[in-house]
Amino acid sequence: MPEFKTLRIDQDPGEPRIARLLLNRPERLNAITDDTPREIRAAVEWAQENDDVHVIVVEGAGKGFCGGYDLVAYAENDAEHPCQQESQPWDPMVDYACMKRNTEDFMSLWRCTKPTIAKVHGAAVAGGSDIALCCDLLVMAEDARIGYMPTRVWGCPTTAMWTYRLGPARAKQLMFTGDVITGTTAGEWGLANVVVPASDLDAAAQKLAARIAGVPRGHLAMHKLVVNQVMLTMGLEQSQTMATVFDGITRHNPEGLWFRRYAQTEGFKPAVEWRDSGRPIPEGDEARALIREMEGKGKGPD
Repeated sequence: MPEFKTLRIDQDPGEPRIARLLLNRPERLNAITDDTPREIRAAVEWAQENDDVHVIVVEGAGKGFCGGYDLVAYAENDAEHPCQQESQPWDPMVDYACMKRNTEDFMSLWRCTKPTIAKVHGAAVAGGSDIALCCDLLVMAEDARIGYMPTRVWGCPTTAMWTYRLGPARAKQLMFTGDVITGTTAGEWGLANVVVPASDLDAAAQKLAARIAGVPRGHLAMHKLVVNQVMLTMGLEQSQTMATVFDGITRHNPEGLWFRRYAQTEGFKPAVEWRDSGRPIPEGDEARALIREMEGKGKGPD
């Protein structure tokens, strides 16, 4: 089996037609590092090339599925994120290329001809929700949580999957509020295919995967390609291009820079608490004034 830093993949010992891709940084809630997107793609390619594998189950180790990008260091410190350029004038196309590569790596779960199932317990939030929604099917615990809180400031979901999975009205509700929904609500909204008590999650995911695994690979590939083609015809690739550009803008506009300066001054946790609390987020001239004030205290880039 291939070896990775942030995840592992192997065949189910009881059913080799099922591959299990485990996000494996439980000490950081499986947060996404620079290595994670590339390793997801490589793991999917391994499963794609393994003729024994018919279906891939994606899950998280420890307390949850994935807590999003591991941004604490980048938000609080002056360290440059590959896509957060502040020591030089921001180059939108460099930013786009960086984030587009991550999006394409996550989308390997969608492009793979073999069905992919996200098995979600705990939280699948921010970038973690991108990973889950790039999978074909979603099996959730009732008390699991999914959402993209950074739509309130400092983020736009680059995969643009919410609209295609939920429809425009529900997607707008979540994008406008940054709210997180439970597995129970995800089932009611049609986002999750199967929702069960947390104690039954393993069995429910295994049952669905085993049912799919009995279908010939060629049939699974044809049916997946048909549905994927519909989504492409609806404009999925164009939506992702726009969303990826907008993600860069949200990190460099006055509101995004205010969020980072506040995280550098007060800490990432207080910044996130403000973001998620519903308090008005400073914008425009107010944000610019607060940025100058915080930079005057010695925070922010040199």
